[in-house]
Amino acid sequence: MPNVAELEPSFPRRTIEIHKDITPNDLYEISAEELGRGKYGTVFLCRERTTGLELAAKFVPCPKREDRRNMEREIDIMRTLQHPRLIQIYDAFDDGKTISIILELILGGELFERVIGDDFELTERACTVFMRQICDAVDFIHSNNIIHLDLKPENVLCLTKTGNRIKIIDFGLARHYDPNKKLQVLFGTPEFAAPEVVNFEQIGFYTDMWSVGVICYVLLSGLSPFMGDNDVETMTNVTIGDYDFNDATFDAVSDEAKDFIDKLLVKSSSDRLSAKGALQHPWLQQSAQNIKLPATKTKLKRYVIKKRWIKAVYTIIALQRMGAKIDLDLL
Repeated sequence: MPNVAELEPSFPRRTIEIHKDITPNDLYEISAEELGRGKYGTVFLCRERTTGLELAAKFVPCPKREDRRNMEREIDIMRTLQHPRLIQIYDAFDDGKTISIILELILGGELFERVIGDDFELTERACTVFMRQICDAVDFIHSNNIIHLDLKPENVLCLTKTGNRIKIIDFGLARHYDPNKKLQVLFGTPEFAAPEVVNFEQIGFYTDMWSVGVICYVLLSGLSPFMGDNDVETMTNVTIGDYDFNDATFDAVSDEAKDFIDKLLVKSSSDRLSAKGALQHPWLQQSAQNIKLPATKTKLKRYVIKKRWIKAVYTIIALQRMGAKIDLDLL
């Protein structure tokens, strides 16, 4: 069980309102240091002027009404989800063209980047430490009638570069969920998307749990159970739902861990473990093996390197498109 100090929030609970009469620069020193760039926005290091607290400032252009609605929904969801395993929102601004959100600063990097580090000893027990935290976070999200819908390794960060505390981030695709209303979506990351997403069928809390199962499979083996040569092939594999533990990396993995995955990667959504059920599974309840998983770590390194390469290619394509748009605007 985590100690009390481990669960202390980064800052006291705050009431978040979207400021429209002031800008982030009025309250924060925005650094030129870019922390990250995604499909929808750019994140910079910033510091609150009155307290000196270091935070992250995310700027998202909202040229269309739909863009603004999406950001307002994300802010509303993050207001609700105040929990030590989830990234916390600190402030929000809207100047009519761009919505800016001030976020808790997380400097530990992605979970898989931490795991493949030379200073990290990857064991099955270490995997249970991470998976228990992920399930704890997802259980809290679901208890607030919210579905994350984009759970993947890139959205699980370590709080520090040396510790084992994790934070789930990125609620851009999250949705409020009413069990009495049918909800369907057709977005997410194919490799981690559940069959009901790919088939555009009704989704629920169980949709996130499939993604948790895929994350666990990759963490224990360095292999992706449904990854194809392209998105179409990957989605076909997800729809079929066939996977196995035949690779030699699973020889060192316990039957309890495999059973945990088996109870999450179930095509019939109603038969999947809930987040609460996952936390009660023997694999997370009992002390797992402390045997090193060197073969897994080697394959995880390859997996992460491949992901970096793909991300770099997409970044170049996006910048080229942006450059072409700028050129057209200048004509």
